[in-house]
Amino acid sequence: MSYSPPLSSGFTFAENRSAFISPQSGMCSFCTEKCGGTCELAQAAVLGSQTVYPMTTGTNQIASEKDYPIDFSHFNINGRVFGAAGAEATSEDATIFNVKLERTYGTINPVELALPVILPALIKLNWRDYFSGAAMAGVTCVIGEDARNNDLNLQIKNDKVTEFPLLEEALDCFRRYDRGFGQIVLQCNVDDDLKGVPEIALQKYGAEAIEIKFGQAAKGTQPVKRVKDIESALKRKELGDIVYPDPVDPAVRKAYEEGICPNFNTYARLPLWTEESLLAHIKKLREWGAKNIYFKMAGYDRNNIEQVLRIACKGQVDMITFDGAGGGSGYSPSKMMNEWSLPTVCLEDAVVRLCAQLKDEGETLPAIVMTGGFASEDQVFKGLAYGDGHVLGIGLCRATMAAAMTGKTIGEQVKKGKVPPTFQPYGSTVKELFCDLPDLRALYGTKANDFPTGAIGVFSYLNKIGFGLKHFAALNRKFDMKLVNKNDLIPLTAEARTLMRNEWFL
Repeated sequence: MSYSPPLSSGFTFAENRSAFISPQSGMCSFCTEKCGGTCELAQAAVLGSQTVYPMTTGTNQIASEKDYPIDFSHFNINGRVFGAAGAEATSEDATIFNVKLERTYGTINPVELALPVILPALIKLNWRDYFSGAAMAGVTCVIGEDARNNDLNLQIKNDKVTEFPLLEEALDCFRRYDRGFGQIVLQCNVDDDLKGVPEIALQKYGAEAIEIKFGQAAKGTQPVKRVKDIESALKRKELGDIVYPDPVDPAVRKAYEEGICPNFNTYARLPLWTEESLLAHIKKLREWGAKNIYFKMAGYDRNNIEQVLRIACKGQVDMITFDGAGGGSGYSPSKMMNEWSLPTVCLEDAVVRLCAQLKDEGETLPAIVMTGGFASEDQVFKGLAYGDGHVLGIGLCRATMAAAMTGKTIGEQVKKGKVPPTFQPYGSTVKELFCDLPDLRALYGTKANDFPTGAIGVFSYLNKIGFGLKHFAALNRKFDMKLVNKNDLIPLTAEARTLMRNEWFL
């Protein structure tokens, strides 16, 4: 059997023509010269190297299609009938309503979460409601790398960003609903750093936290983007991008004029930190006013994971988000999304064992967040439980953005009097249909009735996650999410039992 998908994909809308598939290659087992060309190979024959990347991004989300041999579905959730931890063992006190979801992190500046969730980095699709809904739900959210490239009004002088109005708008999306929980964080990559984005974000726009990106599960490298002509290539070069071939090179310009120049592509710079340079950068960020420092890391080589954890301990980093294979949302190579990195549960296993080792050595660890393919409360509970006390929260990225997009779309339809058939039995107005609006009004007053429906959708989705977590916690007679651990999980397969016994390939 093969765990990888065939040469058909939602990334490109490619399809295998035949029902008969060769499992190892993913090709149709019967491939005819008369085929009209529908699979990935046909697309590559015509469109070439650009088919390394998904062709269905833009206003869509993209995620792994590989069926990994182990994931959190290999575990069920345990349950108990005796005793109560975290609450008085009485029927009046030991209720789902008394399950504590709040978590606090931060080595220097404490940040409190209303529930053990964060919203990882994005700056696409309905990002405004994504950030606003995070504030309403009381969780931390992250503005994605390269946000400056989305700002039509960005100004650069002497190779440094001087005006970044989109960043101010993104920060304000969270700030206007901030109720004292969570934090909005700006993620920066190497190109952002070279352009002075962290400094201006902290000193001019009042950002309080920076996330340093090493990589994410869907994108271990930085993206290549095709540039249509030499004029566009020169503009990207002026903005400081790496452009290949170099449009400033006279030989390249001559080749372009003669019609024999290859395609121009930009390439974002890879992070090539050393421990010394990274610690110096963290120090500089704090001098510029950063209250909190975050890392974003994926399932790289195990030694790299350990090195990042150790540097985080030395630098008093507040949180590391570890991103496992199976997630995604951004501009990542198609095969990398399917075939690179550790599946989330395997990455978490490695991280948890390293955290236990470092704790035994006397290190003060940052908060650990796992992300990569989580969408429902059962998955969140399993991720927290597998963390064995070392994992503070779970990142919900694509699922939350789906709530932001559909909440906005459905709200717009309702306001036009076009209630989708699915929701017609529940009412005909925003107040009637968005059932968790009373919970929002309890926090913000009646002005919550006028909040954007995309943000209400984010709040409602995360409210559902929290409510579901309370049920699973109470099922295990644990009335504080800090108390959940691996004893709350039941391995269902040989692979799951092997992983829990630490006999996996790691």
